[in-house]
This record gives sequence, structure tokens and C-alpha cells, in this order.
Amino acid sequence: MIPIETESGKKFTPILLGSDMNVYGMARAFHELYGGTVKAYAEIQLAPTRYTKILDLTLYSGFSEDPVFIEKMREIAKVYQNHEEPVILIGCGDGYAELISKHKEELSKTFVCPYVDYDLLKSLNNKESFYHVADEHNLPHPLTKIITKDMYENKDDLDVPFDFPVALKPANSVEWLDIHFEGRKKAFIIHSQEEYMTIVGKIYDNGYTSDLILQDFIPGDDSNMRVLNAYVDQNHHVKMMCLGHPILEDPTPQSIGNYVAIIPEFNQDVYDQVQKFLEDIEFTGYANFDMKFDSRDNTFKFFEINLRQGRSSFFVTLNGYNLAKYVVEDYIEGSLENEPTVYANKNKAQHKLWLGVPVKVFNKYAADNDATKYADELIKQDRVGTTVFYNKDNSFRRWLLLTYMFHNYVKRFDKYFQENKGRDFK
Repeated sequence: MIPIETESGKKFTPILLGSDMNVYGMARAFHELYGGTVKAYAEIQLAPTRYTKILDLTLYSGFSEDPVFIEKMREIAKVYQNHEEPVILIGCGDGYAELISKHKEELSKTFVCPYVDYDLLKSLNNKESFYHVADEHNLPHPLTKIITKDMYENKDDLDVPFDFPVALKPANSVEWLDIHFEGRKKAFIIHSQEEYMTIVGKIYDNGYTSDLILQDFIPGDDSNMRVLNAYVDQNHHVKMMCLGHPILEDPTPQSIGNYVAIIPEFNQDVYDQVQKFLEDIEFTGYANFDMKFDSRDNTFKFFEINLRQGRSSFFVTLNGYNLAKYVVEDYIEGSLENEPTVYANKNKAQHKLWLGVPVKVFNKYAADNDATKYADELIKQDRVGTTVFYNKDNSFRRWLLLTYMFHNYVKRFDKYFQENKGRDFK
């Protein structure tokens, strides 16, 4: 691979792990700022990274888990062991981020690994232990009860201490990737005791072994959600935070919780709260928070932290805060340390709507509220963008594939929206 060069003449090579929309968003961020082609490795080929000129993808069967992961990374390390330029390793998924952190000591001999140590990652990646850390640092989260496999097998202490509906989700998002059964979702909204017992049974009877998170359901539709992306430098100082206001989510069972429309938002109180949390725990690298506004006490409740960028995180780059820029200035240029913290989205003149679905799907299904009205204004002003449609990476085959991928959302929303989102649409 030909190294990428910064404006100051520093050369480096970025390596991304994965092949989904998150990977393409990071590759595009590098390409928009520095040009060149980014190297990537993954287990399977996914549509967002197919037929692209800005990303060179190599596939390895079994690469998403050990021992294949570390065996292949050792082979890749040999290729770069005498490399003059730094090689930045970025995992674009929960599993890859965890694997990099797990093998950080060995991988750091060859690669720049902007990740926390494994013990801290494990305490944050698991939702159950994240809530313990959040409590220690006064970060609010929904009222929660932990359900274990032993409790299910012994039929002990399975009562629901909250009013229905309640939320139920796996504590271990990495293990959940390997669990499959009819009706599987990323998260469940449960309306009765009978439904609750049925879902818990399906989860544990189909091989899941970790704990489940049972939570008080915070009322309100998708427009009460917020997502915040941050970059924390190698000295544990927060250097960029960008808050997004999701106004529509994917209703498909396996994709519930994936945002498909985000407008930028500014909230200094939230920024201050997150900055204190990240710096207190001595975080480093990329972080992605999901939270929801609770109108019952006028606070934002934090659901989780992801130790990587999200599939919708290109909304940050789209709004002028290039996600690749910070890691390069931190580890390659060495210039980030003296830069002030960026609290994004204060200037409404540069706001853009990020979409992961066709405009007609957004227009039909987004709730009628002030946030949607603002998004409509951005659409009218052509201040809108996607992750995957990139005019510097265009070909007929890629355009055809992505157009088909986007069109599929029409059927998915028609089929699942009312069932899984529980409200009528326009």
C-alpha cells in the first residue's frame, strides 16, 4: 500500500477492520482529507464496501474471532514491521475493537492502537458493568435489573420491578452477534409478563450465556434519542465531541436501534457531563454514546458507550468534524495536544442532515415534531448527505448496488415499522 501523506508532509498508513457502513465512513473520512486508498481486513464482504476505489479490502474466513484474528494480525504485522511510516489500526465494530484491546500490548509493537487497555474496555463494553462505572461517576442511566442464565434456569427472581412496557437487551453485545432465533432483535420492547418470559426463554434456550439488561422503558419515540461521538487523545483529554439528534430508527428486528436520520445538535451541559466522565476514567480513542431524554425528570439517560465509531457516525464528518483528522493529528502530526476541545454544532449555518434511507422513507415515517421540521428545512436547502453515496467514489456498479440497498428500506419500513415502533405514520 502507498502511504497517505498529510499537508505537512508526514506519511502514515491507516488500516481498518470490518466491511460495513462504519468502515466505509472512516475510509471516506481519510479520503476526503488526505486522498489515497485505505487498507481494510474483514471476515465477510458487505454491500457498503463493495465496488469501491477508496478502500482495498482483504477477507479472511474466521477473522472476527480468535485464534484466527491474532494469527492473521501477526502475518499482517510482519508486512509492516520495517515500515518507516506509522500504521494506525482502527477496529470499526465492537468485536474488532475488543480484539485490538485484548492484544494491544503485542499489536502496539507494530501498529498505533488508539484503544484503552483490556480491563477498562471489558468494564465499558459490557452494559451491566458500564452501569456500575456510570454510577461511580454520576452518569445517569435507566433503572435497571440484571437477569442471569441461572435465574432463568432456576426460575428464581424473574419478577419485573417496572411498569410495562419494559426494555430488554443483551449485556454482552459481542456474544449476541452469534445468537440466532426467530424473532431475534438487538433490543426488545416487552408489553406483558407472558411476552417477557417467552423472550427470556428463547434467548437462553438458543445458546446465550451472558446476562440480560431489563430496564424501565423511557417514554417517547425515536426523536427523544441522542447520540454523541467523541475523540479522546492519548493523554486522556477529550478533543472533540459531536452530538446528534436521531429522528428515525431502523424498525427491522435485527437492526432496531440503528439510526437512519440524524440532525446535529448543540448542548453544552451534555458535552460537559460526557467530557468529565471520559477524562475521569482516563479513556482514549473513539467513543460513541447512546442516550434518551426522559421527560419525567428532564434528564438524559445513558444506555451504553461503544468503544468505536458507529454505523451512523459519518454524520460527524458530514457536519465538518472529520473523524480521521483527530487520530492523525494525535498520533502522526503530534499537534492535537495543544488544540482546544471542539464542542461541535454550535454554528447552525453548517448543519447538515445525515440520512441512511431514501428521503421518501424519511418523509413518510419520521414523527411530526420540531426536529423533523428542521430536517425538512435542511432537505429543502440541499444540506443533506449519506455515508455511502460519495461523488469521488462513483461507478455504475456501485451506484446500482447502493440504490438497491437504499430501496430495500421501503419494504423494510412498510413491513416492520408499525409492529416494532408502535405508532402510526404519515
